[in-house]
Amino acid sequence: MSYLTQKTIKNKVSFSGVALHSGLNVNICIKPADPNFGIVFKRIDLKSNNLVYPNFANVSNTSLNTTIENETGAKVSTIEHLMGALFGLGIDNALIEIDNEEVPILDGSAKEFIDQIVLSGLKVSDVPIKIIKINKKIEYKNGDRFITIQPSTLSLDIDFELKYKNKVIGNQRNKVKVYEDDLSDVYNSRTYCLYEDIEFIKKNGLAKGGSLDNAVVVKDNKILNSQGLRNDKEFVNHKILDCIGDLYTSGYRIIASIMCSQGGHYLTNQLLRKVFQEKENFSILEIKEKNLPHTLINRDHLRSIA
Repeated sequence: MSYLTQKTIKNKVSFSGVALHSGLNVNICIKPADPNFGIVFKRIDLKSNNLVYPNFANVSNTSLNTTIENETGAKVSTIEHLMGALFGLGIDNALIEIDNEEVPILDGSAKEFIDQIVLSGLKVSDVPIKIIKINKKIEYKNGDRFITIQPSTLSLDIDFELKYKNKVIGNQRNKVKVYEDDLSDVYNSRTYCLYEDIEFIKKNGLAKGGSLDNAVVVKDNKILNSQGLRNDKEFVNHKILDCIGDLYTSGYRIIASIMCSQGGHYLTNQLLRKVFQEKENFSILEIKEKNLPHTLINRDHLRSIA
């Protein structure tokens, strides 16, 4: 699929389901939008000030999900799997109507979002996409956890590792080329938790809608879900899905190489904030050509709009 012109969905797509953290039933409807509209959430349960933009600067919470908030306090939470699906399908423009504060968790992955959006079809415009090119290496550390982003050729590479004492999860690592690889395993990988953490999470008012239908639960050396894992690296692949969704809060697709160890929503958001603090860290480019050669991005094919 070409990534070079802006896309939206051809027909509206609706989803209904329980919200992972609030436990409430939520309905969302993704609708087509014009070029340069971007991705916009609309809280239809609110009468005014109900547009919320999934931008890294609007992220107000990163504890077990990514929450965005507008200037009047309207929120939309747990956006990361849907944002990852939109990123992966090359959707630049969509209006997402939602009748509560949290996106439904569905099966805990991006699989159902992807499947239904693909069925609806995509509408391709003649308007060129914009991309973010990273110009220099940026790093964010938090103890022994870290995330780095640095210049790349025409790709988005994500190298992610997990380190758990639990033997089932253990140390997992995977590297993907987001625009080139088959990412089915990434988009199908579900959110997960350790059984011993559930009580603490629920005491904090979260995971009220959590179940074995929408999360992988690991207890000691056993996976409690009857059908086990969907792929050998489901844990780290889910983290890559989260990372892709959170990166889309930059507003555009990114050309970069990312390495992350033991990260999550917080580290990715802090990295984006650091990148966009200084204009020399990045360029926003508009593609003028129909096709790009697999060479280093250069100004013959791109026009800076920053």
